[in-house]
Amino acid sequence: MALYEHVFLARQDLTAQQVEELTARFKGVIEANGGSVTKAEYWGVKTLTYRIRKNRKAHFSLLNIDAPAPAVAELERQQRIDEDVLRVLTIRVEELEEGQSVMLQKRDRDDRGDRGFGDRGFGGDRGFGGGGRSFGGDRGDRGDRGDRGPRRDREEAPANVETE
Repeated sequence: MALYEHVFLARQDLTAQQVEELTARFKGVIEANGGSVTKAEYWGVKTLTYRIRKNRKAHFSLLNIDAPAPAVAELERQQRIDEDVLRVLTIRVEELEEGQSVMLQKRDRDDRGDRGFGDRGFGGDRGFGGGGRSFGGDRGDRGDRGDRGPRRDREEAPANVETE
């Protein structure tokens, strides 16, 4: 039997429980056709790069499948019919990944909060803007006001009174 990684996107207005029920139903389709699902991961709701059927977000789920090709074809046929499934992607692989997928590892790393905001300053060693510059880019000296002229002292004249 062939090995596949299968990712499907479900509508954003479904609950996580409904997505788990979809996943269980799709597992049943694979098992009924002589295959097995070795791993099922729910990646959560993520923002889409572009809208798909008027949805800006979607539930992402991964299935690692060990099944013959007709079983995967039947799975994809049923997912095309299902209105809750926005998009599917099935890739044949040489071997299935053990343990957590990269997406779950990334989410765990983000949840821990080791983003480098500690004593190294904003951005840590990733270098937002580089070289200790401010976010505004390279404007030179902080006292340089550009074409706006010098700043008027507040004690000289109130802002609403014209000076002669």
